[in-house]
Amino acid sequence: MKVIKYYDIEEKFFEYDEIEEITVVRKIINDVRKNGDKALKKYTKQFDKTDLEQIQINDTEIENAYKMASKDEITAIEKASANIREFSRKQKEQFKNFEFEMKKGVFTGQTVNPINRVGIYVPGGNFPLVSTLLMCAIPAQVAGVSEIAVSSPPTYKNNIHPLILATAYILKIKEIFKLGGAQAIAAMAYGTETVRKVDKIFGPGNKYVTFAKREVFGTVGIDFIAGPSEIMIIADETAEAKIIAADLLSQAEHDKSAMPILATTSKQLGEKVIIEIEEQLKKLATKAIATQSIKNKGLVILLSNIEEGIELANKRGPEHLELHIKEPEMFLDALHNYGSLFLGKYSVEALGDYASGINHTLPTNTTSRYTGGLSVKDFLKLQTTLRVTKEGLEELGPVAEKLAAIEGLHAHGESIRIRYEK
Repeated sequence: MKVIKYYDIEEKFFEYDEIEEITVVRKIINDVRKNGDKALKKYTKQFDKTDLEQIQINDTEIENAYKMASKDEITAIEKASANIREFSRKQKEQFKNFEFEMKKGVFTGQTVNPINRVGIYVPGGNFPLVSTLLMCAIPAQVAGVSEIAVSSPPTYKNNIHPLILATAYILKIKEIFKLGGAQAIAAMAYGTETVRKVDKIFGPGNKYVTFAKREVFGTVGIDFIAGPSEIMIIADETAEAKIIAADLLSQAEHDKSAMPILATTSKQLGEKVIIEIEEQLKKLATKAIATQSIKNKGLVILLSNIEEGIELANKRGPEHLELHIKEPEMFLDALHNYGSLFLGKYSVEALGDYASGINHTLPTNTTSRYTGGLSVKDFLKLQTTLRVTKEGLEELGPVAEKLAAIEGLHAHGESIRIRYEK
């Protein structure tokens, strides 16, 4: 890991990394729009080496996958589901319908309605990301979304991993498609003979999926553009090197471009953490990826004081931010930019990934400057209403009429005046 002082950090560290342009993604999207299922089968054979007879998984396959899962696996999924659902319900309480009389005869209001149909992309591979399905589908269900379609590539023995299907069974999701990559995003955005288009797409993916989501935005909504995983740990001399090293590696194993960062007031701690990382890497199953991540993006940033660490976090806006310092709660109000915040050594980030109930779909690449993580709100539409009496029109009409005249929008003013005359 590279060791630098806070004031030696280059300004580029705090800047947004532009998403890579991938020309072939546009070609795939246009092909799917034009040729539908035929294009989906072509690209699934090309990229996933699978001949698709049926694009959609049937109910029997979903139920059989559930029966194949072990009791311990089902119990863990169900317990995590319960916590995510409980937290999502608490979030939902913050969004309510209302109407109030702002001025005499002027009633303004808000209605909260769920999105009708959403698509969830779950990455494939030998290690099923069941937590992605939980974190996206449960807030959608709590929000009241009536239709949820799931897409995941058939990269596990020419099928979707059975634990993803088992999770769908637990969540009572039946619309599942054996599709991955940019072609899956195109199918959900524009529809095909088999896949009905959705209103908004959720879920992470590789660079092809990410660029495809950006390309279809507007036709459909998307959650956000996610980059490689990040963790920043602010620590003082009271922190434990073994714990810090383990938490840095937990993010480093995601991707060779992941960003594991320790910012500390203790040079000695930084040195111990570097040694501990080397020791823990020796027995880590994901050593190859984690080693590359540590080499490419790993940093130990030396701070003069904790306040510098707070400034650093607010400027960078890390996806995951851990505080391993004395009385971490003291700095809660000073921190503004992060995906999720973890206070104290027992608040391990991995609990946020899986079991605590908070959502692990979080902003990366400095974007926590303007957005938070995925929540029930992302599946809701906050819509406004206006109900005006004659008395209310007499109160507000002249104001609106004058503003219309200032802007030169005469029909706007006339639409108000005509009501006076009437």
